[in-house]
Amino acid sequence: MRKRTKGILLATTGASFWGTSGVAVQYLFGETTVSEFWLVGLRLLGAGTLLLILARVTGRSSTKALFSNRHDVLQLILFAFFGMGMSQLTYFAAVKYSNAPTATVIQYLAPVFIISYTAIVQKMLPRRIDMISIIVALIGTFLLVTNGQLNHLALSPQACFWALLAALANAISTMAPGKLFDRYGTLNVTAWSMLICGIFFIPLYFVMPMPILKPIDVALIGWIIIGGTLLAYTLYLASVQYVDPSTTGMLGAFEPLVATILAVALLHTYFGPVNVLASLLIILATFMQMIPVEIFSRQQSAH
Repeated sequence: MRKRTKGILLATTGASFWGTSGVAVQYLFGETTVSEFWLVGLRLLGAGTLLLILARVTGRSSTKALFSNRHDVLQLILFAFFGMGMSQLTYFAAVKYSNAPTATVIQYLAPVFIISYTAIVQKMLPRRIDMISIIVALIGTFLLVTNGQLNHLALSPQACFWALLAALANAISTMAPGKLFDRYGTLNVTAWSMLICGIFFIPLYFVMPMPILKPIDVALIGWIIIGGTLLAYTLYLASVQYVDPSTTGMLGAFEPLVATILAVALLHTYFGPVNVLASLLIILATFMQMIPVEIFSRQQSAH
């Protein structure tokens, strides 16, 4: 198998597993009394532990080095709570108040927040392509929230709030690690951030009621932890060894695609033509961010 083909398969499979995870979350919220706090804490604890074991087995764990630098430890803790934990909790809440496809698509607004933040900090206007992508993303969001009707909201205020907060949290999660990934490895930092934040949820299990779960519910929770987190992360991260990061990022679009197909087919979630158009616009806006700067510069000089 060619390296590029292998990388594409790894990236699409990892992104698809994330998509199935969102649908499993939607099912659990609709069919059980599981709360977002209960489920997120369990996912962080379980996946964090398994990812850390994997990091050590594969020789990618730099535990001693990571915890020997106070500044890096502080950055890791901040990333754990305001990046990893916040993105997980807000996404699960967005799924709860809307559905998996909608919550997953709106997460793709993260680049809008990153571009805006960068422009403010650097005190300079974004590239023209960035401005165009923001406009496209906002149009897509408007269509998704209103379903094209100016006098009607297709999503509840809670769904809009948590979905937009999930996009912001996703942006923070992208920027917060800084150089931690370069110094200690993405897998190692991701594992520790999940575990650290998951430990914070432990006291809540002494006050939250234990939900009544059927075998299928337990199986889905296991899949969210193992398939939708452990395997999804490792497959997606492994893909960058064979294809460039921009290609991997584009293939991440399989997450909302799979989430939409499964939610519509298995959970009978309504996702009409306007929803599809809105989703495509938001994802297109993300793809625009992957246009190399040098290509855009050449295009500008040609006009």
